[in-house]
Amino acid sequence: MIVGMAITMDDYGLTWTDAEGRNHASVCHYDKKSADDRKAELEADGCTNVEVVPVKVGQVLEPKD
Repeated sequence: MIVGMAITMDDYGLTWTDAEGRNHASVCHYDKKSADDRKAELEADGCTNVEVVPVKVGQVLEPKD
């Protein structure tokens, strides 16, 4: 039996600008691989300024100005 072993998980969100120039922020949190996959999807859809940013539990990202 293993005692005292804590597992930590880092959460990430995304911010981006869509093809029409509107800024967005993700409302859900991702693990790093999923965030990177979502970033690739957004870029393939023509979005720019796509950034993966670390977030804390309960944090809500705001779109960039």
